[in-house]
Parts: sequence; C-alpha cells; structure tokens
Amino acid sequence: MSLCILAAGKTVTLAVAAFTLSWTHSVERTRWREDWKVLPAGLQVVEARVKGSGAGMDPPEGSVLRNGWWVYVPRIGPQPRLVLAASGATREGWTLCTDKGCRELGSAAAEAIVLEPCGP
Repeated sequence: MSLCILAAGKTVTLAVAAFTLSWTHSVERTRWREDWKVLPAGLQVVEARVKGSGAGMDPPEGSVLRNGWWVYVPRIGPQPRLVLAASGATREGWTLCTDKGCRELGSAAAEAIVLEPCGP
C-alpha cells in the first residue's frame, strides 16, 4: 500500500504501510501521537498516546500511563481519509513519520492537508 499526501494542489506518494502522526495541542501545549496503518479499506488507527490531560482531552477509559504518556487504542474503524488543518497557535504543524524519516505538514493556519490510501 501507499499513502497519498494532498497539499497545495500537489500529491506526494509514500510507499509505506504504516506511519505515526504527531502534533501539539494548541491550548494545553501537550504532545499527541497516533500510529496508523494504510489499508485498502482506509487508514486505521492502531494506537494513540497523549502526554498529559486537560481542556477536554482526558484519556479515554482503558488508557494506561506508560513512560509519561497515556496510551490507548481508539475504537474506530478504517477512515477513508484524514483531513488535517493547523490552527497556527502552536507555530508548528503535524509531524508525519515513517520508517524512512519524518516531515512536517500544514504548519500555516488554514492550510488543509489530506492523507489517504493511494488508489491502485
């Protein structure tokens, strides 16, 4: 499978089966991380981690505190796409990491980024 990143009218294709998406919460300034798989049915979140709680971001039931991170498995099915939009309040965007390295996405406010499995 491959992951397609659509931004500013361009598409970048990454030949990966999994990725980690991380960002900083604009109010609490805490770090979030999610591990995703790229499947034919869509993007499937495998695990999520948040470094703290507050401002409506309490860890869900069943979360485990591990090395300072609340770790849990979100209970949602595959998503056809993820649409990311930075608030501009943190001066950084989303960080997408694969086994081939990391890249920052959407650091400017209102700059939407779409992640989705690439077609056949």
